[in-house]
Amino acid sequence: MLELRGVSAAYGQVQVLWDVSLTVGDGELVCLLGGNASGKSTTMKTILGLLRPRAGEIIWDSRPIQGLTPAEVVRGGIAPVLENRRIFPDLTVHENLLMGAYTRDDGPAVRADLERILALFPVLGERRRRPGGSLSGGEQQMLAMGRALLARPRLLVMDEPSMGLSPLYVDRIFEIIQRLNRDGIGVLLVEQNASMALSIADRGYVLQAGRVVLADRAASLVNHPMMRAAYLEL
Repeated sequence: MLELRGVSAAYGQVQVLWDVSLTVGDGELVCLLGGNASGKSTTMKTILGLLRPRAGEIIWDSRPIQGLTPAEVVRGGIAPVLENRRIFPDLTVHENLLMGAYTRDDGPAVRADLERILALFPVLGERRRRPGGSLSGGEQQMLAMGRALLARPRLLVMDEPSMGLSPLYVDRIFEIIQRLNRDGIGVLLVEQNASMALSIADRGYVLQAGRVVLADRAASLVNHPMMRAAYLEL
């Protein structure tokens, strides 16, 4: 579904991505790994239209999308789950979820999707009238995922979903990601937790200093000497 072809990106004069190429097939779960300042989040921002590439192409469903606004990208079927959740703390859980449907105009279908999301995340139904900012970190992550799902995406782009969560919530969030993927939603998982990401992914890419330095099946990356030395034996 998604292909980056030789994408380079910069913030002003500071170049962050260098000739990045990657693909996410229909229904695949692909992880993008790397340490701090490796370019993972910049790759996500470029896909979502928050940052225009300096060079290269971003192809979605056989069409170039670089230059589209974030709303147009979401409307086309790609939805983000942003780093640090980025919920609206003063809005209720219910209102936060409905923000995910801002590109849609099919009210009855939105309501039906909302009920399915509340069935997937029962804790959100229990807290639907509470402010989003009153939830725990794990609950806020579920809220961010539910909000993204209300856009009816074909691809979820998730930025560090395990960040700041307890081990129990990390396990729960990754179980939900697997379930969504089994239901047919493609996932590009941007993660620092390499072992968890590779345990559920089909394939993976590793970024260092804004360049792809490894790309392989997840099972092969787990056993790669460079991966084990840099990310898996900490």
